[in-house]
Amino acid sequence: MELFEELQWRGLIDNVTSPEVEDVINNQKVTFYIGTDPTADSLHIGHYSSLLMAKRLQAHGHHPIMLVGGATGFIGDPKATGERQMLTPELLEHNFHALHDQIQELFGFEMVNNLDWTKDISIIDFLRDYGKLFNVSYMLNKETVKKRLESGISYTEFSYMILQSLDFYTLYKEKNCVMQIGGQDQWGNITSGLELIRKKMGNDAKAYGMTMPLITKADGTKFGKSETGTVWLSAEKTSPYDLYQFLFNTEDAKVIEYLKKLTFLSKEEIEALEVSLQEEPHLRKAQKALAEQVVLDLHGQEGLDSALKITNALFRGKLQDLEPSQRLDAIKNMEKVDCEDGQILEDVLVNCSIASSKREAREWIKGNSISVNGVKVQDAHAVISKADSAYIESYVIIRRGKKRYYCLNLK
Repeated sequence: MELFEELQWRGLIDNVTSPEVEDVINNQKVTFYIGTDPTADSLHIGHYSSLLMAKRLQAHGHHPIMLVGGATGFIGDPKATGERQMLTPELLEHNFHALHDQIQELFGFEMVNNLDWTKDISIIDFLRDYGKLFNVSYMLNKETVKKRLESGISYTEFSYMILQSLDFYTLYKEKNCVMQIGGQDQWGNITSGLELIRKKMGNDAKAYGMTMPLITKADGTKFGKSETGTVWLSAEKTSPYDLYQFLFNTEDAKVIEYLKKLTFLSKEEIEALEVSLQEEPHLRKAQKALAEQVVLDLHGQEGLDSALKITNALFRGKLQDLEPSQRLDAIKNMEKVDCEDGQILEDVLVNCSIASSKREAREWIKGNSISVNGVKVQDAHAVISKADSAYIESYVIIRRGKKRYYCLNLK
């Protein structure tokens, strides 16, 4: 199938500004851009399909530009829920450099900063040269702005649309960038950019826009920096093991969608995994393929090997096989229970609510069901102390049976 058809099959196309977009994608070689604002020092999993979209187009001869909004980050793209908190110039600069380096390292795309062409524009020039071309009624009809009218929207965020339009116009004029791609919530900003290009360059100017559906969880909420439990692309913020576990635990209802949007697996490979999901869901082959592909693409073979080693060590109870840094990753998301240092094992099991009574604790210990840091213990009076029993730092891992882990923080 042709590229545009494949993008549709993968569920990556929400809307296009012209029927010509299909021909542009399939048969031309054009420059396009995708933008993000430096509101954090790492991209997250919600950005990932956009970055992969750029790679998919690049593989077919198109030229991607990644814009990190050093200027628009000062303003804040309007959210439906309310005003954004304004970040300090120092934090924005830090975030900008972090994102710039991250995108360069992961993808090697051409990078631009919209602060370069906005910082010297005076307020008078901005209003005369650009603000004069935007009708307030037109701006009020944009979906995000309409949602904010009742609760209120500042002039600062209201003007974001003009700044982003200026980005598209500048890249069109200076780099022959004829297409902007963004999430479906960027439709209003993209179409405003097209209007500015036509008003400044004439109605014959050829420019296009395309939006992508947002990546959502099973409950319909989107992945984002403002949501709890953000999954970052940075290994320092979300380790390869944590990323692997997050993706491996994807619900059956979403895993095929994620395989299409977040991997380069072929249609045939994904359809085979879909059959496995329907016929043998307990094997979780689709989830395993998703987790392996994304971790490999983001963190390389070393990152994937580390994630698999931690996963296998926890599954098999061989915790002693892990290096110190891997041990920290292994316990990072375990629920921590404070525990008095120096207690005997049967008291630990009761006081930490692992066993309901000393009798039950002794039965489990005698039945070879209790491991301490991956080692079976059959002595109910074994002392659990930081000095002798710590797995890493002040933590001790108790395993009951095959799957129940408890992370004790010895105090």
